[in-house]
Amino acid sequence: MTKNQENILILHNIRSTENVGAMFRTSDAVGINKIYITGYTPAPLDRFGKKRNDIAKSALGAEEFVPWEQKKSLPALLTKLKKENYLIIGIEQDKKSIDYKKVKIGKKNVFLVGNEVIGIDKKTLEKCDVIAEIPMKGKKESLNVSVSFGVAIFRILNI
Repeated sequence: MTKNQENILILHNIRSTENVGAMFRTSDAVGINKIYITGYTPAPLDRFGKKRNDIAKSALGAEEFVPWEQKKSLPALLTKLKKENYLIIGIEQDKKSIDYKKVKIGKKNVFLVGNEVIGIDKKTLEKCDVIAEIPMKGKKESLNVSVSFGVAIFRILNI
């Protein structure tokens, strides 16, 4: 990762507060510039502006250091970021995916992760410039979303 590179994470329809907190912590570790929270993903502050202790517990304070913003519409956000010349990288298993070790990033990148069970829906995947997949050897063929993000982001950013 270079100093003038900008990297954004979008958390879309993540159910677990522990996963959200873990991804804030990982984002802080790799220098993610901003996190967007979309869909029903829980935010670090509740609707009354109070700190969510369940997220803070796994984020260990990272939710206070990594800038974040909640957005209602993921499609509108992706359209805006594409117009700003961001490369949209979905981390997901798909027919069109490439090995995450072969992903080439640009100066402005967006990393998108989705729901723990269904992942990123097909319509959203079509808006991605790249779909990065972590090859699986086990019978379950999946990792927890926060673990997947951690594995992929450290390798893709060459940290």
